[in-house]
Amino acid sequence: QHSSGSCEKFVQEVLWRTYWKGWLELRPAVWSRFTAERDALAIRGGMQKAIAAAENGTTGIDGFDDWARELTGRGYLHNHARMWFASIWIFTLRLPWAAGADFFLRHLIDADPASNTLSWRWVAGLQTAGKTYLASADNIARFTGGRFAPKGLATTAQQLSEEPLPRPAPLAPLPGYDPAAPALLLITPEDLSPESLFAEHGTIRGVHAIAAVQGWPWGEQAQAFTAAGAADSAQRASAAFDCPGAVQAAFDGPALIAAARTAQVSTIVTACAPVGPVADALAALAEVLAAEGIALYQRRRAWDEAFWPHATKGFFPFRERIPALLAEQNIILR
Repeated sequence: QHSSGSCEKFVQEVLWRTYWKGWLELRPAVWSRFTAERDALAIRGGMQKAIAAAENGTTGIDGFDDWARELTGRGYLHNHARMWFASIWIFTLRLPWAAGADFFLRHLIDADPASNTLSWRWVAGLQTAGKTYLASADNIARFTGGRFAPKGLATTAQQLSEEPLPRPAPLAPLPGYDPAAPALLLITPEDLSPESLFAEHGTIRGVHAIAAVQGWPWGEQAQAFTAAGAADSAQRASAAFDCPGAVQAAFDGPALIAAARTAQVSTIVTACAPVGPVADALAALAEVLAAEGIALYQRRRAWDEAFWPHATKGFFPFRERIPALLAEQNIILR
C-alpha cells in the first residue's frame, strides 16, 4: 500500500532486528562469551557496589540516573537514551559492558537477546572494529531539550578488545518430525504467534505457554508484559486448534511432562528459539523430556530461513539483498 520510499525506514528497522538475530545465530560463541563474562562478574565481585549504584540510579550523573530509574520503573527507554546510557556505563563509569547488557536484558519489555547484546557490543567497539559510540553532554542536552546536561562524561572512548571471533557457521538445519503426529504445542516468549507457524499441523491436542525463563525477564514491568503476551497467545492458539490451553510462569520440566501425559502425546512442538536464554532453556528441557520418552521439535519460520544465512558480514551487504529476499516472501516494494 506504500511506496518503497515512504516505508523504507520501517522496512529497515524490521530487517535490522532480523539481521541481528541472524548474525548471532551464525555466531553462537558471542552469546556464550556474554553469559560467561556476566556470570564471572557475579562470582568475582569487586564491582558490585558500583554496578548497584548504576542500576539503582544513584551515581550522581544527570540523566543517567533518571534513565536507570525509568528503565526499572517502566521497562522501556528511548533509543537515544539506551545509547547514551550504555556509553556512560562503559566509558565514564568504566563498568563491564556485559553487566550493562544484562541489566537491559532483565528489565526491557522489548528485550531481544540478539539486538541487546550486539548493540552493547557496538557501543563498546567490539561489534565493529574501530568504531565506538561516545555520549556527549552537548548531544544529550540538545536531544533532551535541555532537560539533561551531565557533567564529567568521558571525552574519549577506549575501544575494548577480545579474542578473535570464530567464522560464521552455516545455518544448521533442524531435525524433522511427522507433522501428522498428535502433539503438544509449547509457546515461548520468542514467538507468540504459533498458530500461524503450525496452521497445517495435523493434531495439536494441547497448548502450553511459558511466560519467562530463569533470569529473563526480571523486572516487574517486563514480567507483566511477557506474562500478558503468553496468556493472550495461549488463548488464541487454544481457540485456533480447539484444544485446552495453559500458562506456566517459567520452564518446568515435570509440569510439561505432565501436560504431555494428559494430552496423551509423546511429541512436543515449538517455534524455533534463536540463540539466547530461551534456546538455552529448550536445550536443557529437551534432555529432561527425552529421558521420559518425549521428543521436543523446533520449527523455524520461512522468513528466518531466508534471511539469516545472509547475516555473514555487516548490515549494508545484508541490506542490498533485502528487495530480492522480500520478493521471495511475496512482498514487493513499489
